Amino acid sequence: MASGTPRVFVSHLSGVPVFDPNGDQVGRVRDLVAMLRVGGRPPRLLGFVVEVISRRRIFLPMTRVTGIDSGQVITTGVVNMRRFEQRPTERLILGEFLDRRVQLVETGEEVTVLDVAIQQLPARRDWEIDKYFVRKGRGGALRRKGETLTVDWSAVSGFSLEEHGQGAESLVATFERLRPTDVANALHHLSPKRRAEVAAALDDDRLADVLEELPEDDQVEIIGKLKEERAADVLEAMDPDDAADLLSELPEEDKERLLMLMRPDDAADVRRLMSYEERTAGGLMTTEPIVLRPDATVADALARVRRSDLSPALAAQVYVCRPPDETPTGKYLGAVHFQRLLRDPPFTLVSSILDSDLVPLTPDTPLSVVTSYLAAYNLVSVPVVDEGGALLGAVTVDDVLDHLLPEDWRETDIHGEEWVAHGG
Repeated sequence: MASGTPRVFVSHLSGVPVFDPNGDQVGRVRDLVAMLRVGGRPPRLLGFVVEVISRRRIFLPMTRVTGIDSGQVITTGVVNMRRFEQRPTERLILGEFLDRRVQLVETGEEVTVLDVAIQQLPARRDWEIDKYFVRKGRGGALRRKGETLTVDWSAVSGFSLEEHGQGAESLVATFERLRPTDVANALHHLSPKRRAEVAAALDDDRLADVLEELPEDDQVEIIGKLKEERAADVLEAMDPDDAADLLSELPEEDKERLLMLMRPDDAADVRRLMSYEERTAGGLMTTEPIVLRPDATVADALARVRRSDLSPALAAQVYVCRPPDETPTGKYLGAVHFQRLLRDPPFTLVSSILDSDLVPLTPDTPLSVVTSYLAAYNLVSVPVVDEGGALLGAVTVDDVLDHLLPEDWRETDIHGEEWVAHGG
């Protein structure tokens, strides 16, 4: 761990308030959720169990957390109110780690875990368990307390998963080291039973990333075996265009039921995408490009571009529009390419460096024209606007490739060798 990155002891987070960006309290932290990993790697923090005003306990993923400091947790403001359900690979830090008897690796001596420190990884939003505060000796409250000390996570045994057996926990932990494309390839070669077990054990964001890389038949099979509320959560976590493609493969009644369970804003984006023909700019586009107002600066644009959850294609340029700045936006004014952002001072207004020569496409532009456009102008994404000039979304080169490659391209091993998957 690099020095200087935030470290927090979880006992200091118990009961602290959770606020949205406007300063309104969402609830209070009741526990933290971690995922055990194989190979002696430190457990990764997935998120918080938050008790909201109605006393319902919900899950707040770390991707929705923007700050942990000064006795409070700050969220992005987007909170899923469905009740928290612990999954097989998940452990509650306060409920399952504290007061646990473990061993010191060096001496084999048993110690009791009194507290756990989490630390943010450098330059990333991920958090891991970093250290344990432990007490030596086996004494209870009436016995003399032993020596206390703070040790690295690697100095303690008794937490990580073993790399053997058929349990989905071990397989999921092993998959964590892989890119979503490689996990999808491995999942495709598992038996349907094992595929369903692994999908059930993956967290929503990870499963969403993997589903986007799977063949349509596998997507339909997996989403059909999930509980409906969880299926809706996973669809919300997917890119809208991928969620629309998946839902279009389901029976009408199943599709409508899942859309009704999704958050209204997410469902509206997906419904809009599903209204376009598949092999057109409207059917290919994502509704979540980077959109900025004319008074935004280069510094604002770079802050948006560097977000870790953006694909390289979406991060390659920003689109400048009049308010509102969520699709469908106000009037589309032009684009600014990433290279141009790097050349201009941070205080420069994006409206002053627009590429207004980039003519946007209409939603009914056929795939062949979209492909030629990207190739002719050496672009990785292109804007799509409606007849009034409002930005609807952007078509990225990876979405175009999905439709140009053979239908079974996802089933081809990109590494040129056979996958070996546990329990296939």
